[in-house]
Amino acid sequence: MIELLFLLIFWEALVIVILLFNTPFLELLILTLDRLKRERWPLILKTAAATLVVLLLSGVYAIINIQKHAEGHAHLNPTDQLLMANHLLQTTLIGVVLFLALIIERLHHYTTELRITRECIAAIKKYEATKALQQERDKLKLNFVQLKSDLNSKAKDVAVAEANLTALRKQSQGFLLENQRVLEENHNLRKKLRVLDRRLSHSDSKKNM
Repeated sequence: MIELLFLLIFWEALVIVILLFNTPFLELLILTLDRLKRERWPLILKTAAATLVVLLLSGVYAIINIQKHAEGHAHLNPTDQLLMANHLLQTTLIGVVLFLALIIERLHHYTTELRITRECIAAIKKYEATKALQQERDKLKLNFVQLKSDLNSKAKDVAVAEANLTALRKQSQGFLLENQRVLEENHNLRKKLRVLDRRLSHSDSKKNM
């Protein structure tokens, strides 16, 4: 019995060390403990704990009886001393086993809560990052719509300017044609004036003769 209790204490201490430090076995240990809390294992563990509690109370009761039996004697006989030491050691080991089991249960609970909290924080950060990206995308989309509207407005202005330029070109071509026509008429008038001058000069010369 005592050897089994020492073995339990060793394994419980090893489990506590793994839970306290981030070792490669931590994930496997947490999965194992999670599995022990499901199905039929909780009933088995509670039964084992109840058995240890009964043994603890039985050892305490035996120690009290031995002490009562030794009240009338100055010293305990060797048999009572041996029984007293055995019950005291066994009771102490059972108490340590139960205490370490309670520590393991609490450490597992807090480790699980810590992992859930970390996952929640990571999910919140991811959501906030996604929300920030969504807001940035909406902002860029709004800027794109604004730029597109400005581009359409500029395109309309360019179309109006091109239409005005085309009208000015047509008007300029009309002015050039009109100018050419006026120049031709002027040239024809000058020719007619020259002819008239010649005729007048010729008629004046005949009169003088």
